[in-house]
Amino acid sequence: MDVFSTGTIGNLEIKNRLVMAPMISNLASPDGNTNEDHIAYLEERARGGYGLIITEYTYVDELNGKGSPNQLGMFSYSQTPKFFRLTERMHKYDSRIFVQLVHSGAKALQGLNTKKIFAPTAMDYMGNVPQTMSIEDIINVQEKFYRAADIAYKSGFDGIELHGAHGYLLEEFISPALNKRDDKYGGSLENRLRIINEMTENIKNYYDIPLGIRLSLYENDPDGYGPDYGLKVGESIRKIDYIHYSAGRFAPPASSAPFYYEHNHIYARLPRRPDKTTILVGSVINAADANEILKKADFVATGREALADPYFPYKLLHGHNPRPCIRCNQDCRRLGLNEVRCTVNIDTGLELYSTIRRNKKLIGEIEIDGAGIKGLEAALYALSLGLKPVIYEENVPGGQINDILEPHKRTEFKALVDYYLNELDRRGITVEKSRGTSGIDCSPDKVYPDIKNMGDVSINTNIYRYFDDALEISKKNTVIINPESLEILERSRREFYIKLAERQGIKFIKQDSYNINIFDKNQYDIRSAMISGRRAVDSYIMENYDELN
Repeated sequence: MDVFSTGTIGNLEIKNRLVMAPMISNLASPDGNTNEDHIAYLEERARGGYGLIITEYTYVDELNGKGSPNQLGMFSYSQTPKFFRLTERMHKYDSRIFVQLVHSGAKALQGLNTKKIFAPTAMDYMGNVPQTMSIEDIINVQEKFYRAADIAYKSGFDGIELHGAHGYLLEEFISPALNKRDDKYGGSLENRLRIINEMTENIKNYYDIPLGIRLSLYENDPDGYGPDYGLKVGESIRKIDYIHYSAGRFAPPASSAPFYYEHNHIYARLPRRPDKTTILVGSVINAADANEILKKADFVATGREALADPYFPYKLLHGHNPRPCIRCNQDCRRLGLNEVRCTVNIDTGLELYSTIRRNKKLIGEIEIDGAGIKGLEAALYALSLGLKPVIYEENVPGGQINDILEPHKRTEFKALVDYYLNELDRRGITVEKSRGTSGIDCSPDKVYPDIKNMGDVSINTNIYRYFDDALEISKKNTVIINPESLEILERSRREFYIKLAERQGIKFIKQDSYNINIFDKNQYDIRSAMISGRRAVDSYIMENYDELN
């Protein structure tokens, strides 16, 4: 078995074993409908060769089931025409598309819903206490799932996935820590799974369509369950065609582990190959990761890597290097109020507009002075427009990436530099070790002050590099960091960083003053360097338009 062998789920044939994992995008319309931005985002991954695309979690209950703004919803037959447009566009590339159905349960946001939030059991859910569901509530929720399944079937979706992971309603029934009911929907494993088994049996009785469930293989919370229980849950659910294993409830990391963790971190904890067709996700970044997954599973799901490079399957097939996800968990995880973005792919979430830009082709050369991320992105962008870049750099290519000392981060971020250099080399472009004299200046827009030789320091900042510098400084000096500074970091990255820093003696203390106070609302990072590089190319084209056409 390899990633490009044909696979089957139920009676559905899928052209390869690469799956775009369901991820929150917030690209749908405020009323829950799909739209051209959302369709273009998914279509780019279908164009890139994914055999199966699973939509982000799609709420079935418009009254109290929403978990994020602009979340996709499936609750009205009036939505069918637009959903049919979505499925039609995926099928154009011979990709299959499943819809993932969810009720957010206790994780539903009260401000987005009009009815009281509920859960299997009333208890503290990260500061919120929902009401306990009645039997009538359970039946009503099941009916909402059935309605959504009917809409999916009539809209041309190839399959349905129930969301039973990540602390949403169905996992709240599964989890012994969250389900304290003493009726037929709580207590034993059979009872905890009853709400799901009733739904799977009813859906399969009515529709000849592949049906699966996403589950957390394990929970990282102190009272969470382990992989053996997660495996038993998957093998105890009836009338499903596949299991899709992710991980996590509330405590990080879930499937999106930051660069501190190993690749294939969920695979490493899966005890054995399950007895059902299995999709497995979790820090799959390259070909080696994908092939390892197939030792225990039937399909490989990539999440953040599909954001970093929509053409991951196509590039693997043709022996090219995909643009790597660096697992920074920054732009892809700012989903409280934002649409999906990616630090290393500035087209993510904006595919409708980047497709238009790619269609214009120019001729001629463009000189680029600087081979940091800004210059390297400028070079690839120029190539995509038909121009031949000539790159000059006096130092080692990679710019400020070369200054990263923290080993976990350095390894992942250097892979991005290697990607650029490999892609340029493949296209016959080398970096000249000298300084350019004309063309565009791709030196960094900002360089933050070096603090590594300041001795004892107290730090109050939102600049990413200073958190890494603090680790180096602490080897010889006292370091204090304002704990509020770390709010810039995504939760799982923040929690691991705190553990790492405290092991090195760094103290997190809120005090009146700090000798390093550096904040930048528009922090110059990888993404902003890429944007700046493309902008420089665009400016050059505008100034020299006649001779480049």
